[in-house]
Amino acid sequence: MQKVRNSVPFVFALTIILSACTHNNPQTEQDYNSSLKPRENQVLTVLTNRVDLIENGKLQRYADEFEQMHPNVAVQFQGFSNYTADIMARLATQNMGDVLLIPANMLSQDLPQYFEPLPNTLFKDIRFSDYKSYDNIRYGITTGVSTVGIIYNKKAFQKAGINEIPSTLTSFFKACEKLKQVGITPVILNYGARWPMKIWGEDLVSFMSGNANYLNEMVNEEKPLVLDNAWGKSITIVQSLISKGYVETNLMEDQWETSKQKLASGDAAMYFNGNWFIKQAIEAGANPEDLGFFPFPYNNDTIHYAPLFPDFFLGVSKFSQNKHLAQAWIEFYVKESGVVEEEGFLPVNSSISIDSSSPQIKQFISYSPMFLESVPPNDQFLRTANAANWNLWSGEYVQEWVATTDLQTVFDQFNDRWNKAKE
Repeated sequence: MQKVRNSVPFVFALTIILSACTHNNPQTEQDYNSSLKPRENQVLTVLTNRVDLIENGKLQRYADEFEQMHPNVAVQFQGFSNYTADIMARLATQNMGDVLLIPANMLSQDLPQYFEPLPNTLFKDIRFSDYKSYDNIRYGITTGVSTVGIIYNKKAFQKAGINEIPSTLTSFFKACEKLKQVGITPVILNYGARWPMKIWGEDLVSFMSGNANYLNEMVNEEKPLVLDNAWGKSITIVQSLISKGYVETNLMEDQWETSKQKLASGDAAMYFNGNWFIKQAIEAGANPEDLGFFPFPYNNDTIHYAPLFPDFFLGVSKFSQNKHLAQAWIEFYVKESGVVEEEGFLPVNSSISIDSSSPQIKQFISYSPMFLESVPPNDQFLRTANAANWNLWSGEYVQEWVATTDLQTVFDQFNDRWNKAKE
């Protein structure tokens, strides 16, 4: 079992990463590299969800550095604001560029149809190295590691007279009320942007239970969605935040970019998301010293879990004509460009402790959460979800469930679809 080096307590749930395991690719490393000869005047097309990094020129800066290392090569980026949904059409037409992010909801057995095997040398000391693998062959490498919690503006808390970090759900709602009373938006949802809402769905549910296999084990349940389990509790929290007026106005508008500015200025106080958002808030104008980070108190227990999630995984398109360059870009981007650190992710390199990161991460760890390492959704779960028309990792279904006035009925209807999908 690959262990994350840190002094804080962990619950290790990832069982597929074994230090003694071996991977037998159909090609050897030498065969792989020698069979993919470079050509001159090549264009490398990279598909990404980071539209913001295209617009602010950061990706171009990485591309410029890569192009200096590889003369006669030009890197071009194509951005998708709702990547998980948008990329599926590209897969259907095999118009996938050269390098792309592997869709989170893709079956493991489908990886060989769309992606090129990656050499084992690429994965030395890499976290979640087997997450996107099939039949002992690896197809994707993570672009970052993150945990999830409440990013908050310290000055907003001070203005509202909040002197202690909420450690229970009850105290969290009390803090929200204090913030509302002084004219500060307590919590950013980013409901209108849609995809951020997934944090309240499969993300939160997969760790608040303390069982990293929670999603995979849903296939054994006739009624996986009920009001008093993790799903019901998570959606009910969001509904309560909305009904009490603790979230942003104009919910249907896409406020992704403005939400960063609101948290930075203190017009909004809290946002439940990954630690990578801290960097984006700073770039939106926040003073780093004004931002804090604490585990989300999703119930009134004294101990709370926090996840270690991989971010998107980069892969090489099976239909690429520039596979040698695509592999070189992946290695450069993940290991050499500095993007992992610059974008506020936890180290991808497993030899680096996660508590060596930012002051906000150190604060987060000081509350002693129980870290739960994510496991990949298995094919049985994904097949059932697809057959039930459950659009995971998009945030879409969370929007719908949160908006209902009869959550029990919505859950009953879903459970019926779920059971039919298992037949």
